[in-house]
Amino acid sequence: MSGTQRANIHPGLAVQIVLKKDQRSGVLTSGIVKDLLTKSPNHPHGIKVRLESGEVGRVKVIN
Repeated sequence: MSGTQRANIHPGLAVQIVLKKDQRSGVLTSGIVKDLLTKSPNHPHGIKVRLESGEVGRVKVIN
């Protein structure tokens, strides 16, 4: 599944995101989706989500 399609992502899903501060290095952060922040059905850089830990970033990998 692709992290660029909003339909593939829902609360409770385990994902890996890239945080804004890590965009240059590409370091991924794992967590569970709490909220979807991107309203459009797709986004080329990944759907923006908030994890249960409170961190916000774009989905790169769906576990």
